[in-house]
Amino acid sequence: MRQPSVIARRVAAASVSLVVAAGAAACGPEDNDAKGAGGDSTPHKGGTLTVLNSNPQQDFDPARLYTSGGGNVPSLVFRTLTTRNRENGEAGAKVVPDLATDTGRPNKDATVWTYTLKEGLKYEDGSPITTADIKYGIERSFAPELSGGAPYLRDWLVGAADYQGPYKDKKGLSAIETPDARTIVFHLNKPEGEFPYLATQTQFTPVPKAKDTGTKYEQHPVSSGPYKVVTNENDGERLVLERNTHWSASTDAERKGYPDKIDVRSGLDSSVINQRLSASQGTDAAAVTTDTNLGPAELAKVSGDKELAARVGTGHFGYTNYIAFNPKIKPFDNAKVRQAISYAIDRSSVVNAAGGSALAEPATTFLPNQKSFGYTEYDHFPAGDAGDAAKAKELLKEAGYAKGLTVTLTHSNAKDFETSPEIATAIQDALKKAGITVKLQGLEENDYSDKIHSVKTEPGFFLAHWGADWPSGGPFLAPIFDGRQIVEDGANFNTGLLDDKSVNTEIDAINKLTDLDAAAKRWGALDARIGEQALTVPLFHPVYKRLYGKDIKNVVISDWTGVLDISQVAVK
Repeated sequence: MRQPSVIARRVAAASVSLVVAAGAAACGPEDNDAKGAGGDSTPHKGGTLTVLNSNPQQDFDPARLYTSGGGNVPSLVFRTLTTRNRENGEAGAKVVPDLATDTGRPNKDATVWTYTLKEGLKYEDGSPITTADIKYGIERSFAPELSGGAPYLRDWLVGAADYQGPYKDKKGLSAIETPDARTIVFHLNKPEGEFPYLATQTQFTPVPKAKDTGTKYEQHPVSSGPYKVVTNENDGERLVLERNTHWSASTDAERKGYPDKIDVRSGLDSSVINQRLSASQGTDAAAVTTDTNLGPAELAKVSGDKELAARVGTGHFGYTNYIAFNPKIKPFDNAKVRQAISYAIDRSSVVNAAGGSALAEPATTFLPNQKSFGYTEYDHFPAGDAGDAAKAKELLKEAGYAKGLTVTLTHSNAKDFETSPEIATAIQDALKKAGITVKLQGLEENDYSDKIHSVKTEPGFFLAHWGADWPSGGPFLAPIFDGRQIVEDGANFNTGLLDDKSVNTEIDAINKLTDLDAAAKRWGALDARIGEQALTVPLFHPVYKRLYGKDIKNVVISDWTGVLDISQVAVK
């Protein structure tokens, strides 16, 4: 996942948003069996599921969506070659087959990946799904007018860097071969052991060429999933889905397809959403949200009500909030200054500023503390929960700042409990104890994003956060620490401007591994090694707390998204 603006549309992660983070494993509703509140927890088919969201489901076109593993609402309509395992917690961070019979068959060096489609796959009109449709669906995602999806295919596929999509170049991509209706082969520029993760992106959704209506396709995309679009109003503000009668559960082990109808209503204020879910009156009793968390005040109220507390889903997603340093700017070019700040941080106050321990967990590693990322526990600058001001002063003295120093911390004015004034103030107070005077520079969200993502304007000391496109260390560490991903004229995410040949080489070596468990261990070791340079100060991983209606059954929350999986939900 990228930084906030992209994450928000991603993890709805998405799409993703924003989705997100931490803890050893996600779990279902607290004090419950993760099957849903109420007497009979057995899920049944039928009824209408209502979705109450803040953000509209815009750009409902598989080419334009940025969702990994199957975004919540999009996953009901769009199937892909692979998808996420729809199970609670750690088990849900695994990639599994979807349209394909397996997660992919690589050649010896993982530069060629081959997939075979399951038999009997059909669209909503009963016509067969073919590999030519998947190839075409990918190719149309390169069209400039359908931009917005994940960028990996342009980088990974042979000869794809300058491809402009099938509307301008009808020859298509030679890097994707379809020798028959059930076989598809991808040729990559370099070894990519995590290609099965990429194949979960919505760009791998089949699109029948004859039904492609370009930018209007989002109004009625042809369904390959358990539901089809019957209404799309105001660019996704109101979305109504009904059963795709040609979808067969025998070809889809992941989606349950319990409700008869799904009614998505967006553009609602977050407080209104939580009030409606709390009251659970009328249709709201069978309602969920895929993008609205409980805030600190709301959570305090819910926690005091046993019935409401039983209807709170808790989730963790691979996401880290951190302090970023630009070592090209004084005094942050001095490693001892960066180390001093690392020791001075009071994580307990930062966690409180983020909403308290129920909504945030302290972090000392850049990688989230989940197995799939390769989490390796370390704390190179151990200072306990409250910080070590004495050690920080000692390091400042060694750096030539015995009388302390004054620095400016750039943050966003957005009330997001992540890069916002509350977090910045907590850091300011902690560093003051170590003799560091922090001046705060709060910027409006767009100005903040533009400033920190430009190599030319990046400040020396600022708040940032990062989420992964899939549960692995690769899309987490590479964008932030691979020197070849530094973008001089565009959006840059390598905040520390690190270009270490040994780090780059290790990233390439891990990317070659198709044994994802072995790769995870290597990502964890690399994280620990990079952490010694104090280019970032990990602060905390957010925790998702979301209410759902009293008639909701079969609540599943995986470590892939950290949010309730709408494809598993049943209504009473």
